[in-house]
Amino acid sequence: MSAKYIYSFDEGNKELKELLGGKGANLAEMMRIGIPVPPGFTITTAACKEYLQNKELSLEIELQITKALRNLEDQMQKRLGDKNNPLLVSVRSGAKFSMPGMMETILNVGLNDQSVEGLISQTNNPRFAWDAYRRLIQMYGKTVLDLDNHLFSLELERIKKSQGTEIDHELSVESLKDLVVKYKSIIKKETGSDFPQNPRVQLDTSILAVFNSWNTDRAKLYRRRERIPDDLGTAVNIGTMVFGNMGNDSGTGVCFTRNPATGESGVYGDYLQNAQGEDVVSGIRNTLSLEELNKIAPETFNQLTEIMYKLETHYRDLCDIEFTIERGKLWILQTRIGKRTASAAFRIATQLVDEHIITMDEALLRVSGLQLSMLLFPQFEKKLAPPALTKGMAASPGAAVGRAVFDSSTATEWAAKGESVILIRRETNPDDLAGMLASVGILTSRGGKTSHAAVVARGLGKTAVCGAEEIEVNENGKFALIRNIQINEGEYLSIDGSTGEVFNSKIPVSPSSVVQ
Repeated sequence: MSAKYIYSFDEGNKELKELLGGKGANLAEMMRIGIPVPPGFTITTAACKEYLQNKELSLEIELQITKALRNLEDQMQKRLGDKNNPLLVSVRSGAKFSMPGMMETILNVGLNDQSVEGLISQTNNPRFAWDAYRRLIQMYGKTVLDLDNHLFSLELERIKKSQGTEIDHELSVESLKDLVVKYKSIIKKETGSDFPQNPRVQLDTSILAVFNSWNTDRAKLYRRRERIPDDLGTAVNIGTMVFGNMGNDSGTGVCFTRNPATGESGVYGDYLQNAQGEDVVSGIRNTLSLEELNKIAPETFNQLTEIMYKLETHYRDLCDIEFTIERGKLWILQTRIGKRTASAAFRIATQLVDEHIITMDEALLRVSGLQLSMLLFPQFEKKLAPPALTKGMAASPGAAVGRAVFDSSTATEWAAKGESVILIRRETNPDDLAGMLASVGILTSRGGKTSHAAVVARGLGKTAVCGAEEIEVNENGKFALIRNIQINEGEYLSIDGSTGEVFNSKIPVSPSSVVQ
């Protein structure tokens, strides 16, 4: 009997992380306890290991993918790439341990020149359909074909400028159609091949891209730092698409059941109206708070807070949750045990003991010596500081003083020479992992408390200030402007991850309150 390489989301549970990866196991667990999860299936880590060994997918794995896909099509009563009633899916990586260096998600797989018309007739919303199509081509080009995302973002900025808007979701149908043509021409020019119109080719190449991402330099770098074994492999999660970019009654967000920066209990997270998938974590637009979601859609907000409470009780820990609202309906896309700062780890562990959710023995196992050492980091002597130059979101606590750098390669090069550096970006992405590891602090002009920069910084124990909107970052020119003040590469900055303040000078530091 052949090995089982595919599990439907309704077959697994949270104990199967080694086989289904953390994401797949948690999707199955949420479905098992009645959380609204879009249907889908997981291709196991065993399939990944077999592929990496043989450099190709076996016929048996391909047959099992076909069977799982057809079962999903029957369940949804749609067909992948159908010109009248298309099924669209997302392709997400998911190893046993959460890894910031892994492959980014590909959304809207199954769209092509014909099925985009089917999506229009399905939704009666041409703007949404063409927006979904341009996103697929960009994600596919960047993630599967390994093209420089700058090629696509330059074209997007050009079209926004020609239409006279600064916001993606204000682009007209004609502008989006134009963008689709331009994005296709980028792929043709850079690869010599057309963007694939066959939806099964889109799916298969996306799956292989996830498997191959296990051995990228950034994934290996993160595994070395976190002492994660190299032979685990990653699973692939194929999920039915739900859409947050269908208008102002839709959106996407990330939330935590407690504040991962401080450990305080309460609602903590970010939401973006009329947005899709990675828009929140990429930080391309600054976000709304969950309190603002409560004002926009109180019923959905109440449902979300109930789910947050249920998941925290079930997992007995801080949960990091991604969600999408499609025309007022709430869907949970993933949950995992949330990364947190050292001070938050101690606070949350003691809170959970006080609330009779875990024992004191469990609490002691949840904090490490490394986290304890982080509590001993110094803090700024504020009485000796000049007025702050600007202020962003306090994303990851600590006091960081270093020379300004604007790209990851400079950060790693200077850090290797013994320099303390602060990495300044508009927003970070997984390619910046090496630079983030090398830096003492991270400063971004875009993004919220759950952006890529904020989440990774907390996990790495790095100081971070995000969404400092006053800063204009010129990454090519290697300088930043704050009003009329220019910060050049190599100049000293100080950032306070506890208050969000940014100073253009070296501020003295004093021992932490724990040391004192």
